[in-house]
Parts: sequence; C-alpha cells; structure tokens
Amino acid sequence: MAISAPVTQADEASRLYEKFVNPQWVKLLDVLQMNVQYARCVGCELVTTDGRRMLDFNSGYCVHNAGHNHPKIKAALRAELDGDGPAMLQSNVSELAGVLGARLCERAGGLLTKAFFASSGSEGVETAIKFARAHTGRSAMLSATGSFHGLTCGALSLMSDRFWKDGFEPLLPDVETVAFGDLEELAKKLAGKRFAAFVVEPIQVEGGLRIPNGNYLKRAQELCRRYGTLFVLDEVQTAFYRTGPFLAAHHFGVEPDMVVLAKALSGGLIPVGAVLMSDAVCNSVYSSLRRAIVHTSTYSENSLAMRAGLASLDVLEEERLGERATAMGDKLRALLRERLSGYEMVRDVRGAGMLTGVEFHAAKRLRLRVPFEAFARIHPAMFGQVLVMRLFRDKGMLTQICGNNFMVLKVAPPLIVEERHLEEFAAALGDIVNLMHSGGGFWSEALGMARRVLGSI
Repeated sequence: MAISAPVTQADEASRLYEKFVNPQWVKLLDVLQMNVQYARCVGCELVTTDGRRMLDFNSGYCVHNAGHNHPKIKAALRAELDGDGPAMLQSNVSELAGVLGARLCERAGGLLTKAFFASSGSEGVETAIKFARAHTGRSAMLSATGSFHGLTCGALSLMSDRFWKDGFEPLLPDVETVAFGDLEELAKKLAGKRFAAFVVEPIQVEGGLRIPNGNYLKRAQELCRRYGTLFVLDEVQTAFYRTGPFLAAHHFGVEPDMVVLAKALSGGLIPVGAVLMSDAVCNSVYSSLRRAIVHTSTYSENSLAMRAGLASLDVLEEERLGERATAMGDKLRALLRERLSGYEMVRDVRGAGMLTGVEFHAAKRLRLRVPFEAFARIHPAMFGQVLVMRLFRDKGMLTQICGNNFMVLKVAPPLIVEERHLEEFAAALGDIVNLMHSGGGFWSEALGMARRVLGSI
C-alpha cells in the first residue's frame, strides 16, 4: 500500500488560504511553481521553509527599499509598542505625524508643504482626486495611457488597461486619458479647462519602465498651470530614493501641486501612505473649523505607521541608499547589457537608479517566432510568466513582469543589494535567455505551463 506524503505546514497554509481567502491566487502560484513558504527574509535574501535561498529582485513592488526586516526599523516599532503611547486616539494632535510630515515636505521641496497620511497608494490617489476637485471646482480627471494608480474605484478610473477594469464598471465619469509623453495631445485636452488634475507617474513602472524625455514633465507642468489644472505625480513606486533622488520628480526639475507616496515609506512593515500638497490645495479642503475633519481615515497618523516612516527615512538617509541606488543601478544595467548582448529577443535594457526594465520582443528567426506567437495567442502574459517562473525555480530569483506591459521584466531589488547579488542575477538571467534562444527547453516548459493554465480554467 502506498504511503502518502505527510502534510506540511506549507500545505496546510495553502489549504486554509485557498478555502478562506482567494483560491485562484493559490492556483496561479501552483501553475507558476512559485507556491512556497518563507521562513526568514533579511535584506535581499529570502529563505524558504525547505531551506532554499532566494534573492528578491522585486522588493514587494518597490516596498523594501531598505531591505527586508531592517533591524533599525524593527527596533523603532518595538520601542513604540513598548512605550504604551496613544496609538490611535483620533482625538489628539499626533506629534509623530507632524514630525514625519515636516521631513517628507522638506525632502520633497517645491510647493509641497502639507501632508495627508493614508494607508496605501490607492487611498492616496483617492485623496488626490477629492482634493483636486475641491480646489478647482472641476470634476473631470486626466491621466496617461499605460499608467497604474491602484485598484480602488477612483484610482482604477484613471487607468486605461481593460484587464484591471473588466467587471467593475461603471467607474468614475468624466475621466479621460492621453498618451504618455504626447504633449500636443495633452495641450488639446487641457485647453478646454475641464480637468481638475492631470495625474501621471514620472516614470511609468507597470507600463514597462517608460522614462519620458527630459522636457515632457516640465512642459506638462507648464500646460497644467496655464489652464488651471493641478499637476499631480504618482510616486508610489518611484519615491524614497528608488531612482536615486528622493523623488523621481527631482530628475526632471518639476514642482507638482501634489505627490502620492506609499510602499517604501514604512520599510515594508506597516501599511502607510502620504499625499504631499501645496498650502493652497490643503486650505481649499480644510477651509474652516467646520471642515477640519471633512477628509480623514481610520488608520491615518497611527503611531506605528508614523514611527515606521520616520525610522525608514533614517535608514535610507544614514545608509545613503539614494547614492547607492544610482551607482548600483548603473552597475546592474551595465552587467545586463553585457550579458544579454547579441540575443535577438532582447530589445532594450533601461532604467533609473535601482529600477530597471529588460524589454523583450518577438524574434525574426522562424524557429523562435513561431512558438512565441503561439503562446502569445494563449495569453499575452505567457512568455513573461514563463521567464519569471524559470528565474524563480531554476535560479532562485524572485522577479515579476510589468503589470501593463508583459514584455518587460521589472528588476527592482532592495537598495541595499550587494554587487555579488547583481552579478548573480545577471548571470542567472543570461542563462535563461540563452536557453530561450538555443534550445527547445524554454518553449516546451511554456507549453507545459499553458496546459496547466488551460486545465485550471
């Protein structure tokens, strides 16, 4: 009689998650062969419960700028808890929120002199929509094609990709999009003086690591000012020294009316987001004693989130991680360009700081183009997810493709990444890309994955 394998803790965790949370997420991770449990996560290194060591080159979608479980941030949170202070009274002036707001505004500079605290980037985008409407008296909103702003209804309304919207409409009315980087189209839209805000990412991350030309954001800002539209930057993934400076906006010399922040603000340990804005925008919302609480949030300004934000800024600045992101990011892209040179399916390696995109495209050679196009017909993300799966399973590298451009591999390790990690990653990706070009193994794996996907539908 066959003896069944013992049920592990990981198996039980998956069973409970599948039963009580989201069964399709478990199935997707199973298909990708990425359904593992982690026992320890420190810096860039993740250790699974079965002892396998992985390198994180995704950073929880740019949450872990300071690395996983940074000891200084953990210590700050322990001290805050041990102090038994006012965690969430909601009827007091939060000292920590004032200190954190001051530091964020000082580092952002320009017009940004006030902060509203939220629990996520999506909530921050919702705040920006409300504040823009209050300030301008207009209801229409404008955003860029290919953007990613979040999955709550208001934030989702600003996005153009149908995948995220299907099944959730109708969303906010009076929302339009313009092509990212197209100043002529932007000028035509804004000239009608209908839009409360133009909400745009300074670098489109999920759109495929699209970096605008040097004058795009400055001209966009000028057009917004000319026509009375607020210029709002979504820096949820690009802020906190991810691209080198504190804000990606600082690459382009712009002064937005509002900036949305989240993700890396807390060091990846406590949900927290922030919207920085000008005095004028803030005062148009909190315009009287009667309106002092007209926009708030239950967990806004809670002491653990504020303490995490302050400790995270300390780490990012004391360890000079912005300078490190610039230097190590250049090193990574040089390594990738050298290792991937000559492979016809590699179209481009681009990025800023520790945010890099490796773009692929269909090969000209029939032997490679035929299987690529076959899998693209099954699902446009098939190629990218096989690449992610092979990097994870075969090379111990955790990555992900861009959410709105499945042909771009997003490479975003923690800013504390070491040079040896970069070399290991470049070698690993080079091996997978070589396999993709030299034999049938990559494509047969993709076929197996396609069968598993179709079998799960």
